[in-house]
Amino acid sequence: MFEELIESTDKIAALVQRLTLDRVIQAVSILGLTYLAFLILDNTISWLSEHVPLQFRLSIKQSLPFCRALVLLVAIVLLLSRFLQLSPSSLLALIAFFLVGLGFAFKDYASSVSAGLISLFEQPYQVGDHVKIGEQYGEVTRYGLRGIRLRTSDDRDVTIPHNYVWTQPVVNSNRGKLEALVAVSFYLSHHADVNQVIQILRRVAQTSKYTDLRCPIAVELVENPESTQFSLETYPMDIRDETSYRTDLIRRAKAIFKQQAIAYPPPFNLKIQG
Repeated sequence: MFEELIESTDKIAALVQRLTLDRVIQAVSILGLTYLAFLILDNTISWLSEHVPLQFRLSIKQSLPFCRALVLLVAIVLLLSRFLQLSPSSLLALIAFFLVGLGFAFKDYASSVSAGLISLFEQPYQVGDHVKIGEQYGEVTRYGLRGIRLRTSDDRDVTIPHNYVWTQPVVNSNRGKLEALVAVSFYLSHHADVNQVIQILRRVAQTSKYTDLRCPIAVELVENPESTQFSLETYPMDIRDETSYRTDLIRRAKAIFKQQAIAYPPPFNLKIQG
């Protein structure tokens, strides 16, 4: 046991001897260049995704997490190779040992990082997707090492750790595509002409500047005790326009309902007796 302690001490001493000023400067330079590379990647891919044809936007954005992971891996390998004279197999074993140790020391953080790496391949969400995780819904604008950043419809940024995928359902609206189903419900009187309302809603969707006419337009009916529910289901050309699209459909449909004197359910038609 004493001999093992001496051997370990010798190894530590040898490692400390390698900590020359030159190598410390190299390590700091590697860390600085890694951070700079992250900034350049973020800005370049973000700019490029907004200046290419629409159909390529999400594909370019979704490459960012893989690029960041590759840069981080290269930085770790370079740092270790500066201080430890190891063969490639020993280097990989050390990286694995380091990650395991880090997992025990920072359990929650390691859980988020592990979930993020798994999510890169299972892809429950990607940059550009519109997802609902728990009570939060929005566009995935950033895929980081620990979590993702959502931009909500009211322009708030919400950071969600990756390990939420272990316990929370993830609802993905568009799965890496530009278009996604948007459903808008209208509650009308039982006396409303069903065929007339369906025709109006289909026409409203067909004439909207946001509608992707390559996708189907459907109107579903649900009979409720107090009203008939008409659900207009259609697709915008770009899921980013979801909020504006809903507003456009509701505004123009209600204007036509008013012109055609289509009645709403009784609770909305009650007159206050003065």
